[in-house]
Amino acid sequence: MADIILGIESSCDDTSAAVIRDGWLLSNVIASQDVHKAYGGVVPELASRAHELNIVPVVSEAVARAGIKTSDLTAIAFTRGPGLLGSLLVGTSFAKALGLALDIPIVMVNHLQGHLLADFIRVPGGEVREPEFPYLCLLVSGGNSQIVRVDSPLEYTILGQTIDDAVGEAFDKCSKMMGLGYPGGPVIDRLAAQGDPKRFKFAKPHIPGLDYSFSGVKTSLLYFVRDEIAKDPDFMEKNKEDICASFQKTLIDILMDKLVKAARQTGIRDITIGGGVSANSGLRQRILQEGEKRGWRTFLPEFKFTTDNAAMIAIAGYYHYLAGDRTPLDVAPVSRVSDF
Repeated sequence: MADIILGIESSCDDTSAAVIRDGWLLSNVIASQDVHKAYGGVVPELASRAHELNIVPVVSEAVARAGIKTSDLTAIAFTRGPGLLGSLLVGTSFAKALGLALDIPIVMVNHLQGHLLADFIRVPGGEVREPEFPYLCLLVSGGNSQIVRVDSPLEYTILGQTIDDAVGEAFDKCSKMMGLGYPGGPVIDRLAAQGDPKRFKFAKPHIPGLDYSFSGVKTSLLYFVRDEIAKDPDFMEKNKEDICASFQKTLIDILMDKLVKAARQTGIRDITIGGGVSANSGLRQRILQEGEKRGWRTFLPEFKFTTDNAAMIAIAGYYHYLAGDRTPLDVAPVSRVSDF
């Protein structure tokens, strides 16, 4: 009998539901929230209200696209955390209610683990190419920047992580600083493609081990733009492509220096990336180049699996279900990784 898992993701501002049968993706539906653009960032209260409006139609659409009935479901996987507590509460509560109504188990999933396993989502008609354990994952998003050793679907160790801002946060804050809008990552990536990445230099932190820091890079950009605009009020508009290209290159250099170091220390040659920033074209190109240079097998998730999505929650939940993991109905969502 097939194991059919419904995945529910509601950690931030995307409401998503997906259906997986024995590891193969049947559907993946995402409802995004445009309301936050006006505020330059996600407003938690608005996000949770939007999830309440979206959760029922999104789940219904995912089930319909999968060509199944809710009675066919084996289990429900949901994001317990980390994320925005109000948003997580909507997904968690819905999973509990539906699981209770269908009399099937629910399985909680760490949102970050979903990103780690995105390469194991099998799409009908697509190429099946998966990393071998153990592998390293560069997990980069708006809330996290980590190098993770993945020993099995359910076993992983964080080798290094940011000690201050995440790289996605650096993209967003600096985009806002330059008046380029939100979310900043896609805007900077688009402008960077038209600029000279070697024109300007920004400070790089010297952090021991495999940990990251991005606060100094932001400060370096802030002072640079401030000083240049004082000389020429039109400096930003005249040079925004080169600024974005140089800034993006600096962030990618920081990420890749530590990833190369981690691969050398562990001897692991299967390398993956995950999280929202893994959609960045400069980072994707750079990791492929480093892979060719260093003999890595590199794995890039499809763009639709880089941002928050329920397919990655469903695949992680599938492995938890196979391992016999079940979640009690009195479980509460958590906002931080340390609470998991």
